[in-house]
Amino acid sequence: MREIRNKGKLTVALSMALMLVAAGCAKTETTTSTTTAPVAGATSGDTVPVGILHSLTGTMSISEVSVRDAELMAIDEINAAGGLLGKKIKPVIEDGASDWPTFAEKTKKLLQKDSVVTIFGCWTSASRKAVLPVVEQNKGLLWYPVQYEGVESSPNIFYIGATTNQQIIPAVTWLLQNKGKKFFLLGSDYVFPRTANKIIKEQLKADGGTLLAEEYTPLGHTDYNTIISKIKKEKPDVVFNTLNGDSNVAFFKQLKDAGITSKDLTTMSVSIAEEEVRGIGASVLDGHYTAWNYYQTTDTPENKKFVEAYKAKYGKDRVTDDPIEAGYTAVYLWAEAVKKAGSFDVEKVKAAAKGIEWNSPEGKVTIDGENQHIYKTARIGQIAADGQIKEIWNSGKALKPDPFLKTYPWGAEVTK
Repeated sequence: MREIRNKGKLTVALSMALMLVAAGCAKTETTTSTTTAPVAGATSGDTVPVGILHSLTGTMSISEVSVRDAELMAIDEINAAGGLLGKKIKPVIEDGASDWPTFAEKTKKLLQKDSVVTIFGCWTSASRKAVLPVVEQNKGLLWYPVQYEGVESSPNIFYIGATTNQQIIPAVTWLLQNKGKKFFLLGSDYVFPRTANKIIKEQLKADGGTLLAEEYTPLGHTDYNTIISKIKKEKPDVVFNTLNGDSNVAFFKQLKDAGITSKDLTTMSVSIAEEEVRGIGASVLDGHYTAWNYYQTTDTPENKKFVEAYKAKYGKDRVTDDPIEAGYTAVYLWAEAVKKAGSFDVEKVKAAAKGIEWNSPEGKVTIDGENQHIYKTARIGQIAADGQIKEIWNSGKALKPDPFLKTYPWGAEVTK
């Protein structure tokens, strides 16, 4: 994979990432915009522009390119069905290049120059936090498709991926009940893994688990031999993995080279889905665990149609996964809100979106009007030799999003 731009840009990105780590644990439940910038959106003519903003190059491209493809497929489907409010949707595609300042710059361009009415994009929390003040200041709207660490709610973002009570917390509970109490935490060094692990540590203390070690590596890191040696020494029951991007390729291949398979060690990953399995290799990941809210194997009529359409459009060897499905769902939820509002205006769309339900490939989802997250079913799966993920547990119902962990006695230790 390509390096993250150049050294000068990397220095800026790392500096911003460090600031975002500190900001990630702060309570940002509401933010008030004071800008006098006009509401984004040029809706004259027979088209309406929307932004598509993902890492098409760099360390995160392994995950984000396919999310872009799903969003474009949803747009094509809506246009083929007649468009929205008499207009065809025109995607304006930008590359965040796995670089957080670039995400902010591209967001500003999309809103101020291209006058998009909404943006679908980002993957990492660092990119989302770089974009957040830009969409707030410019009165824009971001639909974010990836699970994240919670402790955030912006009036200018809809969070379509899971928050922690819909993914990480159920996964830790399942591991404690089924795989053991001793945890080794491994993550990429930015806001999502650090905040997620802060949550996991509080949960372990509350539920009788033990933290053996906590290790972080930079995004794009490729040498895990020292950490693997430490894992061998510590002998954890579980490695909880919050690595992101192509670092997962290096870690799991080197784990296998060290003679450690899923039969020897339980790993639970929250950023490895079918697309990453395709990139890393099913033979390397066979038997390891993941926690998501959707798998290509999810059994719904909507998912059968979605998978068939995605493969027909992009190739039979392509796979769907949770962020891909969430990106697709995000476009349709926005479209439903636009139709309900009878307008592309951001404020009217936000108001109309409250309580909207849609039968997505993962099942029925509902937008929570309180925090602009969605109700989601938690699922745990095991990676199979054919590259698919077999669901072995689910929460039985869609869980109300709780990004600030208000329903957990120990949640205040994370959000204070």
